[in-house]
Amino acid sequence: MGYPQRLLSEGEVIVRQFRPHWRMLFLPAAWTVLFIAIVVVTWVYMPDSPDWLGWVRWVLSAAAAIAWVRLALYPFVSWWYTWYVLTNERLITRSGILHRKGLEIPLERINNIHFNQNILERLLRSGDLVIESAGRLGQSGFRDIPAPEQFQALLYAVSEERSKELAGVGRSRSPVGDLERLAALYKDGMITAEEYEAQKREILGG
Repeated sequence: MGYPQRLLSEGEVIVRQFRPHWRMLFLPAAWTVLFIAIVVVTWVYMPDSPDWLGWVRWVLSAAAAIAWVRLALYPFVSWWYTWYVLTNERLITRSGILHRKGLEIPLERINNIHFNQNILERLLRSGDLVIESAGRLGQSGFRDIPAPEQFQALLYAVSEERSKELAGVGRSRSPVGDLERLAALYKDGMITAEEYEAQKREILGG
């Protein structure tokens, strides 16, 4: 699952797409362990008598199930359906389960990119990006980005290529030119080998 190819414009290629950092799953996982422990204690260790304890068992189990849905399942599904997508033309975010929302920033409108990391985020290689863009968008925040420094450098490189293309300074759009730019990004360590192969197949139409 990822960003639908049908929503890309002609000649547009996905450079990188990813979900928020996996540390966002820490709390849902911890709540899940806690709720499993509650259910185990309730049904294994709680005595069967007197009779009213049976009702207590069901009430505790139901309360744990409701809390698990709200505190563990819902955050996981929200994380699963949140995507950050960088193409050679724009930066896209999509989030939401039933009520979907998104943001698109054309690369040529990006003026500055800042990232923030606390100590824990540095250890886990995550952080936040603040993107200043021209027009009505102003500042846009992107939270819990994996490897924010690397993504910042990649975003700068891709947006610079986009600005050159629009200004007529860069090479004309062609499969050969796109492959050369893709190879340069891979050589500089901006994209992984898997991303390089996937994008190369898209450019070649395979």
